[in-house]
Amino acid sequence: MTAKLTYYVAQPEGRHKLGVRLFILLYVLVIVWAAAYGFDYYRLPLAARAFHPLNHQLRPSGAIGIRLAILAVISFLGIYIYPFRKRWKWLARIGKTRNWLDVHVVMGTAAPVLITFHAAFRMHGLAGTAYWIMLVVTASGFVGRYLYAQIPRRLNAAELSLQEMHNMAAELAEQLQNQSLVSAEELEPLLSVPAKQDVERLSVPSALLLMLTCDLKRPFHAARVRRRAVAGLGRIRTIWGLLPSNQANLEKVIDLARQRSWMATKLSFMAKTQQVFHLWHVVHRPFSISFAILAIVHICVALTMGYY
Repeated sequence: MTAKLTYYVAQPEGRHKLGVRLFILLYVLVIVWAAAYGFDYYRLPLAARAFHPLNHQLRPSGAIGIRLAILAVISFLGIYIYPFRKRWKWLARIGKTRNWLDVHVVMGTAAPVLITFHAAFRMHGLAGTAYWIMLVVTASGFVGRYLYAQIPRRLNAAELSLQEMHNMAAELAEQLQNQSLVSAEELEPLLSVPAKQDVERLSVPSALLLMLTCDLKRPFHAARVRRRAVAGLGRIRTIWGLLPSNQANLEKVIDLARQRSWMATKLSFMAKTQQVFHLWHVVHRPFSISFAILAIVHICVALTMGYY
């Protein structure tokens, strides 16, 4: 625990991870509190809510409803800083793009939930249209984040990744010799990935589906390896291989094999991923702009008509 805390405090990457986790915790506390406090109110039919004692607080124009809306608006403003960072050079020099993206994703995930509670689960009219567009933007944002992780950030990143993968293979072979729990044959399903030539013959949707399948299967292949290496109570403690065991050599081998599998998959699907990422921008940007316009109109109408 002390070593982990020292890492969080001393290293810039550790401080970022700590900040993101505290950020997530803040949103979780607010959302859980709102759900618990208004549970009896939110589960009532719309017609019966007017007679509930919390209606004046939890309705969209109520005291709590407005505060949830303000927090959501602040979150949305934070979300739109990320795309502006690409255009403002002074902002681009602050922090890493990956770190900004982490905050972007956290805010983009929490804001729709806050809006849902602000609207008291009533989605109609102009606000309802903006809400459903917002969900489309959020869903496409998760897809974009997944694709972003698959694409090298630098021109020479593919060559560096290939070299790193070779280094991992050498280290993995060395680790296999230093332990007797796992054999090379047992790692084959975890290390097996589609060949680049086979991927290039696939259509873009088929390639994307295959890449997602590979990523989803990887933890289960790792669990299978771990399950064969541990027995008895060890399997129960690891939830049948899904969680790490207390065997350091075993976990080192599995971690190396998992990283090598992920990197090999990334290299095999790189060309298709770049195609999908370009198409993703075509969908994500217009919906983001449309939502921003509708949200501004909704706020302006609410302030003008006195719905606060």
